[in-house]
Amino acid sequence: MYYIGIDLGTSAMKLLLVDQSGEIKNSATKEYPLLFPQPGWSEQEPKEWWGALLAGVTELMSGFDASRVCGIGVGGQMHGLVALDENDNVIRPAILWNDGRTAEETEWLNTAIGKEKISEYTGNIAFAGFTAPKLLWLQKNEPENFAKIAKIMLPKDYLNYRLTGVHACDYSDASGMLLLDVKNKRWSKEMLDICGVNESQMPKLFESYEVIGTVLPEVAKTLGIPASVKVVAGAGDNAAAAVGTGTVGNGACNISLGTSGTIFISSDSFGVDPLNGLHAFAHADGYWHLMGCMLSAASCNKWFCEEILGTKNFPAEQVGMEENLGKDRVFFLPYLMGERSPINDVDARGTFVNLSLDTTRRDMVQAVLEGVAFAIRDSFEVAKAIGVRIERSKLCGGGAKSPVWRKMLCNILNIPLDSPQTEQGPGMGGAMLAMVGTGLYASVKDCADALVQVKETVYPDPALAAKYEQRYQQFQKIYPSVKPLYKEIKEF
Repeated sequence: MYYIGIDLGTSAMKLLLVDQSGEIKNSATKEYPLLFPQPGWSEQEPKEWWGALLAGVTELMSGFDASRVCGIGVGGQMHGLVALDENDNVIRPAILWNDGRTAEETEWLNTAIGKEKISEYTGNIAFAGFTAPKLLWLQKNEPENFAKIAKIMLPKDYLNYRLTGVHACDYSDASGMLLLDVKNKRWSKEMLDICGVNESQMPKLFESYEVIGTVLPEVAKTLGIPASVKVVAGAGDNAAAAVGTGTVGNGACNISLGTSGTIFISSDSFGVDPLNGLHAFAHADGYWHLMGCMLSAASCNKWFCEEILGTKNFPAEQVGMEENLGKDRVFFLPYLMGERSPINDVDARGTFVNLSLDTTRRDMVQAVLEGVAFAIRDSFEVAKAIGVRIERSKLCGGGAKSPVWRKMLCNILNIPLDSPQTEQGPGMGGAMLAMVGTGLYASVKDCADALVQVKETVYPDPALAAKYEQRYQQFQKIYPSVKPLYKEIKEF
């Protein structure tokens, strides 16, 4: 039997055809545009996702027996606001996870309502990327669109709706809306009231591996797959990636170097970081996790190489860099779209520090890679401060393909990093959730234990780790020093 796993990313959709042994039989990638109507804003047309799915599945199944497909699972970019009217038509472009327009709404939630109350209702505080502040922004700035809302969806849930006709959301993705009582796995009436919406406008909640329905007959005909194909609720991209890398069970950790960067710590019990530097979310395995998320990770390297250096040959820019690890004197703050964990500052921006006339092209590329790794360590330190012991981690995402970046991150964190045999993140996780939903495995843990294998492990070098420890202590001092300038420059 075949299972289709879909990764609804920010810039592209990646689709996998996986057999019951976990072998990837085929893959397809479909890109789509991002919209930036104003500085700091980020939007996308949901029709682009659906078009990518239709084209992607068709390409994916070319040369394969489509009658053998039995399940579909989607892992998708979180937090995006997809607003549907009473006829299930999209009201406006989706406001994405990395959109920074909701600074005022976020501050109002955290101050007027109060972080303590918000955390009590949801297990989290407000961040600009979350869905609830987007609803408040829409209510204030586009009241005519807000009044039309009949259903509030997340990006991957829109795809599931188009596939099945069912308005559904899983707990992991819903956790990032700031509308879910994460501990008790139900919509928070208090937060819905604050945002001026009611539960009838929200999708039905499911565990990530639960079947929400089967593919609509007309869609099945278009895709050339059976109408009996089951669609599971799926998961937010980070929870799906965690499943795909086997980050399931108490204390397991995964770091993702994708467009955004995350550190994901799985837990059998619900817990909240007292300082709310880390998110307390539901996991796709039916339990919970803590997560730190930075808004710009591999996208920093993509931006610097493509937009500044004018090249797409990322590996060429890293030639000779390994010999210079721990020696670069340039620092980079990777806050190109503001930042979430743990500083929660929508005004922060990318910043180079300590440039000089002898600074080279390679020095600046290295500073970008190191800046991302240092920022991930910021969340790592928050976890350590609340007693979480992370002795090793899985590593996935596009940035993890770089040997230099892997070695850099390994020594900056000073822990071994395991690369899974299959580095397909959310897509593989989606396929695995479909396997559980269709009964191939009894639980997500059973599925992960059976299918996920480690390809290689990078171990820290004590001497290099010591050098990076000194550099991290310097890095930590930069943001507090320049923080006041960000808001001042923004208002200039």
